[in-house]
Amino acid sequence: MKKRIVSMVMAAALTAVSVAGCGGSAGGSGSSDSGEQMFYIGGIGPTTGAAAIYGSCVQNAAQIAVDEINENGGINGYQVAYRFEDDVNDAEKSVNAYNSLKDWGMQILMGTVTTTPCIAVATETAADGMFEITPSASSTDVIDGNDNVYQVCFTDPNQGTASADYISENDSLKGISKVAVIYDSSSVYSTGIHDTFVSEAENVGIEVVSDTAFTADTNTDFSTQLQKAQETGAELVFLPIYYQEASIILQQAKSMNYEPVFFGVDGMDGILTLEGFDTSLAEGVMLLTPFSADADDETTQKFVSKYQDAYDDVPNQFGADAYDAIYIIKQALEEADATPDMSVDEIGTALGDVMSGLTFDGGITGDSMVWDDNGAVNKDPKAVIIENGAYKAMD
Repeated sequence: MKKRIVSMVMAAALTAVSVAGCGGSAGGSGSSDSGEQMFYIGGIGPTTGAAAIYGSCVQNAAQIAVDEINENGGINGYQVAYRFEDDVNDAEKSVNAYNSLKDWGMQILMGTVTTTPCIAVATETAADGMFEITPSASSTDVIDGNDNVYQVCFTDPNQGTASADYISENDSLKGISKVAVIYDSSSVYSTGIHDTFVSEAENVGIEVVSDTAFTADTNTDFSTQLQKAQETGAELVFLPIYYQEASIILQQAKSMNYEPVFFGVDGMDGILTLEGFDTSLAEGVMLLTPFSADADDETTQKFVSKYQDAYDDVPNQFGADAYDAIYIIKQALEEADATPDMSVDEIGTALGDVMSGLTFDGGITGDSMVWDDNGAVNKDPKAVIIENGAYKAMD
């Protein structure tokens, strides 16, 4: 069970506030203006700016889940109110968004979407005792020291280890012995994946022949990194980076007539919908992700169909994690027998108590999800390959 430091005196004080309060404060009850008791779930992420493809999908997918839940009777007989705030992938704006949602009456946070804002907001939710579950902020810094925060996505270290294992074990990659890595040393996300990948690569017999970095200030020209990878004979280039930089790397590799296998992680999900990008450049690119939109299970296909109908787009894994996050919240609230008139801290404590023993089955990003004592999820990764401009699940 995760350690929770909650004094009995504070709990009693917050209980008194919850009885007297209304839905507009962090310690208040979940009451709408009409007096109806509801669970208030907020979300935060970028819906404008360079990372909007992540936050918009999270916002939309969570809305689908909330609508489904409300149509089927709600949670413990109560409807769910849902509101999402844009943070433009900025930590200060994310904290401002958090405060706006508290004023609205938020009792549970599904967010934030990206790592740096999530670290900033996690400090606030920890101080308020608010339960927080992020669909996609994958750094361990998000959960370290914050016993109220849980992840639906893989942690960065897990992605690095899983990628090295997959490359070494997958039949289609068996002949590959030399690997290059290009990563963003200014990014906590990229560095965390890089470090464990390089370590695990050595353990599983993968030779890293080129290990080069860039930063947020040098992310438009990768000719030096690609030239070194090509000169050292790398047959596969591992890219623990986001899709914006990956799209440039693929373009520049093409101009150099360098055609290794490119292998990425969940941050590359979105490259196919990047405006102006020639998707033929991504043909054959592989990436580890917890979600494949072409999976044939009924739950995934139902979700994808609803998303396409509502938003005229194919959801990415960020949206899929958000869809699961809402249902994880639902299951935790039901197992905790929580009600909207409980204070934020009471709900946070109750959900923290059940999460240590909760198993979430039937999710679209993994079956039988469980969480460790730090709040990191345990689930199996999946791999997809880009073929004919679409993601295709791999064995």
